[in-house]
Amino acid sequence: MPWDVDRVLCDFGMPMGPYAMADLAGLDIGWSRESSRGESLRDRLCELDRRGQKTGAGFYDYDGKRNARPSALVEKIVLESAAAHGIKRRPICDAEILETCIYPMINEGAKILEEGIAARASDIDVVWVHGYGWPTYRGGPMFYADTVGPARVLAVLQEYEAKLGAAFEPAALLRRIVGNNSRFTA
Repeated sequence: MPWDVDRVLCDFGMPMGPYAMADLAGLDIGWSRESSRGESLRDRLCELDRRGQKTGAGFYDYDGKRNARPSALVEKIVLESAAAHGIKRRPICDAEILETCIYPMINEGAKILEEGIAARASDIDVVWVHGYGWPTYRGGPMFYADTVGPARVLAVLQEYEAKLGAAFEPAALLRRIVGNNSRFTA
């Protein structure tokens, strides 16, 4: 559920999770009633006028002081959608939630380095720490990759790619770093 993802990322050290952030910003940013086809959870929520904190409901339900609590309606929609798409639900541990959220960030960082958009892994880390609230004590996603071990990140991404598809395909740079037994950061 959204609150499970948010809890894991907050426990990791992020100031808030992606669902709480979406509710804060407003689920209707970039959403259009006219073109919405109810294909995503976000679409469904916006169609129900659950636009986030500003309407008192989004992924979470909010009281008058904007305190969030898990939404029974959102849980129902998630469960109905999973059933409609033939998704067999299973328990997902906190470690798997963290890996599926953080390791793709690392992989995107590797792609940014490959494309020359950033010159050094530390450039990416500085942006994440100072711009996006990455927990300072974890050093940024590229530094974190080195603490976990690039080989571990690669192995997990390959496992998820086999199960979940091309969105988890490891970057060529990550493969080279593992092949050379090196690191992202010096």
